[in-house]
Amino acid sequence: MTAARGTTVVAVDGPAGSGKSSVSKAVAKVLDFDYLDTGAAYRALAWLCLENGVDTLDASDVIEALDTFDYSIGIDPEHYFVRVASDTITEAIREPRISAVVSAIARVPEVRSHLVDLFRRIIASSRKAGIIVEGRDITTVVAPDARVRILLTASAEVRMGRRSAEISGVSAETTARQLASRDAQDSRVVDFMNAADGVITVDSTDLDFDQTVSAVVELVRAAPGGNQT
Repeated sequence: MTAARGTTVVAVDGPAGSGKSSVSKAVAKVLDFDYLDTGAAYRALAWLCLENGVDTLDASDVIEALDTFDYSIGIDPEHYFVRVASDTITEAIREPRISAVVSAIARVPEVRSHLVDLFRRIIASSRKAGIIVEGRDITTVVAPDARVRILLTASAEVRMGRRSAEISGVSAETTARQLASRDAQDSRVVDFMNAADGVITVDSTDLDFDQTVSAVVELVRAAPGGNQT
């Protein structure tokens, strides 16, 4: 994977509720970087499957759906969007019905391989000074040679609280079950709770949002070649 020459790639991994999406987008805005939400692609594929009546538990059917997966995403954090063909589904991919099936889709090796190639092409398309790439296996699979690699995490209790605040109309108990289930399912595919060699852990359990953003910004600025203003 190579970005445009001189582009700083920042890879951010983390479990659900760690704040990696909101923090990564905010960091991108501070540094005037692009921002790539890799999880959106898995959700968009789940949306396509549900819209077309594809059995999301049948790996062969999901793989076949990749043939019609005309995906695009806005990497400018000020103009974020998610589209499949002409359908803008930025909000639709966050619906509970998508969350219920996305892990099954993400576990299909052929899907992960296809989307990793897609992510690398998007990273290479960035023409800004840098790009923040966030997801589940970014530091080890998608961008293992990123200039800065970060595992953003927090305690299970804090992650549950943050996720509950994001979702209206869902009880704390339901949110806790969903979070635990998502962690369990995704852990079958990738270790997103332990930092690989060379990956810096940022534990935001005792940090508020702005403090977490500042911590990540400072790590990027402190990296060789990463002294963006």
